[in-house]
Amino acid sequence: MIPIKRGRDIEAMRRSCRVVTEVIEKIKQVLAPGITTAEVDQYAAHVIQSYGAKSAFLGYRGFPGNICISINEEVVHGIGGKRKICYGDLVKLDVGIVLDGWIGDTAKTYPVGTVDVEDLRLMEVTSTALMVGIAQARVGNRVGDISSAIERYVLEQGFQVVKDFVGHGVGRKLHEEPPIPNFGKAGHGPKLKEGMILAIEPMVNRGTAKVLILQDGWTAVTEDRQRSAHFEHTVLVTKKGPEILTLLEKDIELDCCIH
Repeated sequence: MIPIKRGRDIEAMRRSCRVVTEVIEKIKQVLAPGITTAEVDQYAAHVIQSYGAKSAFLGYRGFPGNICISINEEVVHGIGGKRKICYGDLVKLDVGIVLDGWIGDTAKTYPVGTVDVEDLRLMEVTSTALMVGIAQARVGNRVGDISSAIERYVLEQGFQVVKDFVGHGVGRKLHEEPPIPNFGKAGHGPKLKEGMILAIEPMVNRGTAKVLILQDGWTAVTEDRQRSAHFEHTVLVTKKGPEILTLLEKDIELDCCIH
């Protein structure tokens, strides 16, 4: 069963998503050459706690970090540790929080200093692919419409979508039904209904789509060690169209093109 949220539940999700968006904006401010990913993770823990929230990731299926922080060839699920951020890195922050029992989930990719043109294009394509997918999150559409739109756009741009990890429903639990692949056929999959809340999150690689899991059992890296980007929004399906819950007020105009 795909959970349907109504009334107070939706308002609670709006609050948790607003908080996680503010949290990731604060974390990005400490990304600089020389800082370790462990230091970023500890700062994230402090910020999350300052909002009266908890990490949704810490301890989840044994995950040891407060957030996922992944650099360059690391696709997702990177664990804070001794690795230092360097000038020219692409840093992916994936942040989930629990506020009053409800999850807020978002991810962004940030360049540290100047990165090459192809890295900038990788980030732009991944971010745009997310919005292209969100545009399909409408009542009466199917999950496959989101998946197909993302895949088609990414392939047209000459990149590859990661197929090993998918988006998901979100609410009281971090991972709810339905799974939302970043590849698939339009018109297939569960039908979207008003009140569904979806975490849509394309991961896009410069080279091969294939990934490997490192010995820590969590960190996924590109098989060819080329760079990867990751963006994620939590989205409410409404009669008027998709409402992006993980947008700051200053960015709300981005939501206008979706309706």
